Amino acid sequence: MFTIRQILRLYASGKGTKFISKSTGIARNTVKKYMYRYVLSGKSIEQIEKMSDAEMSRLFLIKEPLRVINKRVSDLEPMLPEYAAMLKKRGVTKGKVFEVYAAKYPDGFRSSAFLVRLNQYMQLSKPSLKMTHVAGDKMFVDFTGQKLHLVNAVTGEINDLEVFVAILGCSQLTFVMAVPSQCKEDFILGCERALHFFGGVPQAIVPDNLKSAVTKASRYEAQLNDTFAAFAEHYHTFGYPTRTYRPKDKALVEGAVKISYTTIFSKIDQKVYHDLDEINRDILIHLEVHNNAKLTGENYSRMEQFLELEKQTLQPLNPYLFEPITVQLATVNKYGHVLLSVDKRYYSVPYKLIGKRLKVKYTTTQVQVYDDNEVVAVHDRYKGKDGKYITIQDHLASHHKYATDWNPQKFMTTANAIGESVAKYIAKILAREIYPEQSYRSCIGVLSFAKRVGDTRLINACKRADGYGIYNYGIIDQILRSKADTIPMEDEIPNTDMPSHENVRGADYYE
Repeated sequence: MFTIRQILRLYASGKGTKFISKSTGIARNTVKKYMYRYVLSGKSIEQIEKMSDAEMSRLFLIKEPLRVINKRVSDLEPMLPEYAAMLKKRGVTKGKVFEVYAAKYPDGFRSSAFLVRLNQYMQLSKPSLKMTHVAGDKMFVDFTGQKLHLVNAVTGEINDLEVFVAILGCSQLTFVMAVPSQCKEDFILGCERALHFFGGVPQAIVPDNLKSAVTKASRYEAQLNDTFAAFAEHYHTFGYPTRTYRPKDKALVEGAVKISYTTIFSKIDQKVYHDLDEINRDILIHLEVHNNAKLTGENYSRMEQFLELEKQTLQPLNPYLFEPITVQLATVNKYGHVLLSVDKRYYSVPYKLIGKRLKVKYTTTQVQVYDDNEVVAVHDRYKGKDGKYITIQDHLASHHKYATDWNPQKFMTTANAIGESVAKYIAKILAREIYPEQSYRSCIGVLSFAKRVGDTRLINACKRADGYGIYNYGIIDQILRSKADTIPMEDEIPNTDMPSHENVRGADYYE
C-alpha cells in the first residue's frame, strides 16, 4: 500500500509513468494499471490518503479483471493506444480518428462520448501540471525565433534585429523590444526596460537557459552568470531559469512570442526602418493595442487585469539604473593595494590580505574587492589625473597608520620655512613616479637634516643635488657626509679672467 500511495502522489504532482516507474521500481504497465484504477475511482488524492490499507487493497488489488460497463467499452479500450498514436501524425485530428473508429464500430460510442474516453486516456499516459500564476510572482522573458530588420539608409544593407519579449505571469501584460543582439548587455537592457514598462519588480525573472543569463544549465539548480545575478540583486529579485528541455515551464512567454508575430511583426514588416529607436517607438504603439485588446473568451484586457490584480503586488523599482559589472583578478601588493588595470590605479584592502589573489568587481562609479564571496573593500572609483593610490586608513596596519598624516602640503610648508632651494628639491622628490609613502619617507629624511647640520648646509646640499639631477635622501646624506656642500658651486666661484695689459701679447700675436 505504501508503494501505491507513492505512485499516486507522484502522479498527482504531474510526474509521468516513466519517471514514476524509475522512482519506485515498479513496471510501467503496473503503474498504468494503478493509475487507471485511480482515475476510474473518481476520488481525489486527499481522499485516497485518508483511506486505510484495507480500503485501498479492495480498490487497487482486485485480482479479477475490471468490470466493463458494456461491449462498447470493451471494444474501445484496446484501441485507445492506437488512436492516440494516430494523433501524432501530421494533419490527423480527433475528428478524423473518430471517423476511423465509427467506420469500424458503427454501433459504438457517439462523437462526444468517444472524445471523453480518448482524452482521459491521453491525460493518463502523459499527465501535465497546469501552472497557477500568482500576482507579482514571475516575469517570463525570451527572444523570438524570427527577427526584425533595419536597412542602412546609405548602403541599403539589411541588418537583423533580435526581439526581446517579457510577460507577467498573472495578468499576461506583455513587453516587446528590438535589440541589436542576444548578448548579455542587450538581454539585461531588455529586462530593465521591461521592469520600468511594468512599473515594478516581480519576485523572480524566469529566462530560458540562454548564455546571456545562465553560465551552466541544470535541471535542478542552474548557475547564473555574474552580470545577470548582479542585475537581479540590484533590483532585489532573483533569476529562476526554466528546466532544460521543459518548454511548458515558460509556456506563457512562448505564447506571447507567437502572438507577437501577428500583432506586432506583421505591422512592423509593412514599413522600412533605418533607426533602432524609431522601430521601438512603433513597437510600443502596436504593443499598447495588444495589451488593451480583450482576451479570448473574456470581457477584460491584459492591461485591465494588470491594473486590478498585479500592479500593486510588484516591488518598487530601484531609483538607479543598473550598471554592468566588470570582473578581474588581482594580487594584493606589499603595500596592501590591488591594481585596477583599466585605470592603472591602486585601491587599498585590509593589510592581512597582502599576497592573496582577490576578485575585483567594478562599475563606472564603484570598485568592490572580494575575498572568496566576502566583500573586503569598497571604494568610489576615482577618475582624477592624480591620486595613483587610493587608501582607506582602516586598511593599514596599526604601525603604519601614523603615515596617513603625511601629505605634500605639510612637507612643502616645512621646506619653505627652511629655504627656497629646499622647497624646490622637496617638490621634485614628491613628483617622482613611485609609491607615495616612499616619497614621503625621503622627504622626512631630507628635512630631518635641518636639525642635525643646520639650515644653511641643507640648503647648499639641496642646491648641489639639484645640480646633479638626483632627488632622494641618499644623495643629500652623501653630500653632507663628504662636506661637498661647503664647496662653492660653479656660479659662486669668482671671475678669474686675465685683465687687459700692454705686456700681454694676445692670441693675434701668434698668427
